[in-house]
Amino acid sequence: MQKLIVPQTVEGTADAVVIGGGVVGAATAYWLSRAGLDVVVLEARDGLGTLTSGASAECFRAQFTEPAMADLALESIDFFQHFAQRMGLPGYDLHIHQQGYLFVTDDESMLPDLEAAVKEHRRLGVTDSEFLAGEELRARFPFLAPSAVGANFRGNDGWLSVHELIQGYAKASAARFYLKTRVLDVETDDRGVKAVKTDRGTLATRTVVNAAGPFAGVVGRMVGVDLPLEPVRRQKVFVTTDAVPKDAPFTVNLVNGSYWRPETGGALVGWVDPDEPVTEPMENPLGDWDFPAMALDKASRLSPFWTEIIGGLKKTDLSLSAGQYVYTPDEQPLIGPVDGVPGFHVNCGYWMAIMVSPAVGRLCADLITGARENKDNPLRLSRYEEGVAVKGSSFLSGH
Repeated sequence: MQKLIVPQTVEGTADAVVIGGGVVGAATAYWLSRAGLDVVVLEARDGLGTLTSGASAECFRAQFTEPAMADLALESIDFFQHFAQRMGLPGYDLHIHQQGYLFVTDDESMLPDLEAAVKEHRRLGVTDSEFLAGEELRARFPFLAPSAVGANFRGNDGWLSVHELIQGYAKASAARFYLKTRVLDVETDDRGVKAVKTDRGTLATRTVVNAAGPFAGVVGRMVGVDLPLEPVRRQKVFVTTDAVPKDAPFTVNLVNGSYWRPETGGALVGWVDPDEPVTEPMENPLGDWDFPAMALDKASRLSPFWTEIIGGLKKTDLSLSAGQYVYTPDEQPLIGPVDGVPGFHVNCGYWMAIMVSPAVGRLCADLITGARENKDNPLRLSRYEEGVAVKGSSFLSGH
């Protein structure tokens, strides 16, 4: 049976409907279908993962100081490493590059925070991160500027192909994926969720998962729930060049928020602008024409080889793209049932969706099937009202 469908009409019933065909929606659908549920995924666009997921830097890391995030990241990275076997897809290749994540600074005042973060990693089970300083740092990573004074590094972090990841979830899933199908409303009755109304018809269900990425707030309001979500545009540029160290890690400048990593045919370069405003969700986020120059200039501060590359670049060497991260008050996702609306679940609020998608998909599915109880779920929506939400000490959010 064909799984990716552009239906003429949407009708009938489903055990669960997942709204959103990005990496989180696809992962959730996989785990729900594996649990034996009849699952339908509704995606407004003409392909899976073509809005936010496809605009990501495709990276993953375990360097978190938040307990819930460290647990999710470690589980997910292990899943990535054994993806073909776990999914029953012999020979399937996510194109994983475990070349590491390097968070580096030239500000000596940050060194105690870096050392403290590594100690916290150890406490949370991330036992292979390192604090590097001075000559040891520059000897390990000779592309760094002499001004680099310290860094955190984990060699088993890295990046993969998000397209292959999402398609892998879909291939291994028994779910049906309805493309070009826009959700208009989530209907309820005195028992809770009863149906999802789309521009192609209505699908009856008693379980809905809101995995709509930047549009999750819109979906939440369909059932009268105001979710604490803030979409923020993020941009990146692909630079065509053969002058980037191909064995380099994902390298983040902790002082100015810039980053770069090798990519086939060149490199990805970006910058997390702290002044980028919160906006409404965007159907087609666009980048700013001056972003590549700003990002490259910032990247060159601690990776000075970029200065020479910049001098020889042409406009055709640059490819700009943009998406939206979604932030919550504690910068950790919302997962699980929503009080007051039986059958309505959230799996949203991500700036790190790629790197934790296997684990958060499983967690959401387990909460729906009863394999886990929401009171033991640290990422439940009610944590804010309960006063148990704690923003982590990590200074690495957004990378």
